Amino acid sequence: MPDPRPSNLPDTMFAIVTTGNGGYDRLEPRRVPLPRPGPGEVLLRVLAAGVNNTEINTRLGWYSASVTDSTDATQDAQTKAGEQKSDGGWAGATPFPLIQGTDCCGLIVAVGEGVKTDRIGERVIVRACMRVNGFDNLDCLWMASDFDGAFAQYVKVPAGEVFPVDTPWTDAELATIPCAYGTAETMLTRARVGPGDRVLVTGASGGVGSATVQLAKCRGAEVVAVAGASKLDALRDLGADRLVSRDADLLAELGDNAVDVVVDNVAGPGFPVLLKLMKRGGRYASSGAIAGPIVALDMRDMYLKDITLYGSTAWDEPVFPRLVSLIEAGKLTPLVAATYPLERIAAAQEAFLKKRHVGNFVLIPPEE
Repeated sequence: MPDPRPSNLPDTMFAIVTTGNGGYDRLEPRRVPLPRPGPGEVLLRVLAAGVNNTEINTRLGWYSASVTDSTDATQDAQTKAGEQKSDGGWAGATPFPLIQGTDCCGLIVAVGEGVKTDRIGERVIVRACMRVNGFDNLDCLWMASDFDGAFAQYVKVPAGEVFPVDTPWTDAELATIPCAYGTAETMLTRARVGPGDRVLVTGASGGVGSATVQLAKCRGAEVVAVAGASKLDALRDLGADRLVSRDADLLAELGDNAVDVVVDNVAGPGFPVLLKLMKRGGRYASSGAIAGPIVALDMRDMYLKDITLYGSTAWDEPVFPRLVSLIEAGKLTPLVAATYPLERIAAAQEAFLKKRHVGNFVLIPPEE
C-alpha cells in the first residue's frame, strides 16, 4: 500500500507522552513515529491544543473509585505516591503510554483512502467525543483518553470528526472550543435550557463555566454566575446577568426556589445547597467535580421538588455543528488565558490547577 503521507512530512514528530498515573514527571517529551492516516482518516498538523481537567484527571487516575478528593489534592498525593490505578480512566485502565490532548485546532496535511484530497489545507477543530456506534446510544471513544491526542506536532483522526470553521479567530482561540464548549452545550441541551430559564453556573470563570455562560445566553436564558470575586467583572463582560462570589452564602444571596437550572462542575461540599436553590421541576446538570466527587444529597430536596439530575459525558449529535455555526455567526467570545510552548506542559497544568485564570490555557507545538 502506498504511503499516504506527502513526501515533505517527517518520519518522526515531537510529542508529550504520558507514561502512567502520577505527577508531572509522567509527562515525557519524546520523538515518536509520525502517525499514518488509515482509510477514512486524516492527518492533522496540530496548530494549538487546549489544556483542561480531563487530561490532568486522567494522568492522576482521578476517575478511580478509590479517589474521593478534589483534583488539586489528588495532584499533590499522586506527585508523592505515583500510584497506578486499574480503574483510573473513564472506562477502566488508561492505555498508557498515551499522547494526551483533547482540544485540537489543526491543519489537514494528509488524507487516507476514501477521503477527498481537496480537504488538505482545511483548518479544523476536532470533535474529540466520537460516538462510534451512532447517536442512538451513548457508546463513545475519546481522543486522548482512548487513543493518541493532540499534545504532539501531528495527530490522526477520523475524517468525519473534523470540522472546518470559517472565522478570523487565531489557532489558539479555536483550540479553546472543543472540550469546554462541547461539554457545556451538551449539558444545556440535555437540561432543555431555553428563553425564560434562570440558570446558575458554578465555577463560571473556568473553561466549561465561561462557555456555559455564553451558550446559555445564546439560548435566551438569564444567567447567574458564581466565581471568585476577582473574576466577576470578566463574567459580566460575557453577559452574565447576576454575579455571586463563590465565598458568598448562596441561599442568603438568592433565596429558596431561585433558579430553574443548575450547571455545576464544582460539586464537593457546596453541592447540598444547590438543590435547595432550585425551583420545583428544576434540572441539575454536571460533567465534573473539581472540588470533590463525593457529595451529600438530601433525597427530600430531590424528590419533593421533582428535580431531574443529568450526568453528561458523551456529546449529543447537534452540539458540534451548533458550536461551529455560533462561532461563524460571531456570537461567541474566545477566552485564551495564556499560551505555552508544548514542551512547557507541566508549567501550564500547574498554572491551570491554581484556578487564578478566566478561560483556557493553550499549548503551541514546535514547528519543524
